Amino acid sequence: METKAAGPGSFARFDLSRVPSPCFVVDEAAVRRNLAVLKDVGDRGGAKVLLALKAFSMWSLADVVGEYLDGVCASGLWEARLAREHYSGELTTYSPAYKREDLPEILALSDTVIFNSPDQLARFKDEIAAARQQGQVFEIGLRLNPEHSESEVEKYDPCQRGSRLGFPVSQLRPEHLEGIDGLHIHALCEQDFEPLRRVWEAVESKVGFPVS
Repeated sequence: METKAAGPGSFARFDLSRVPSPCFVVDEAAVRRNLAVLKDVGDRGGAKVLLALKAFSMWSLADVVGEYLDGVCASGLWEARLAREHYSGELTTYSPAYKREDLPEILALSDTVIFNSPDQLARFKDEIAAARQQGQVFEIGLRLNPEHSESEVEKYDPCQRGSRLGFPVSQLRPEHLEGIDGLHIHALCEQDFEPLRRVWEAVESKVGFPVS
């Protein structure tokens, strides 16, 4: 895998004197082309596609994003607030760790909250129960570490030995899935379907019970 710049595109003819400096200038047409590709993947595959705010949180384009994608993914309280203030659609929040004082608001803002391990989820069971008693509706997810690497750069590999990102799939037991609505796996970057297939096959081979 090699990431390459797409070249200057329309900026090759851009008159820098037209805008104040410093500022961010975005080619909206290029953004729309990329979003259209993502929407097509979601439509044809039957999947929902969310924008990771950690990667691109320019809220001035939130309405444009909302025309194509199903929602956004936040990595903590502040991104969750940003999502509700500017973006439309679903909001999923995942963080390797949560502050106890932040979690009630995160639960109130999010449609789905993903936890890093069954133990972490158990620590916050009282906050989750209290939120649901107040009538809040949200789903709970669990991040898994598939213990299978497809990354070409080890330091960026969330599945490397010793990683604390996600619960090791080889340790997963049926009781860990009680109260869980879905599983979260983050193991790929700019890769095609075959690496995804291998990741899922690795998950199935390590789990001693059916997972679907």
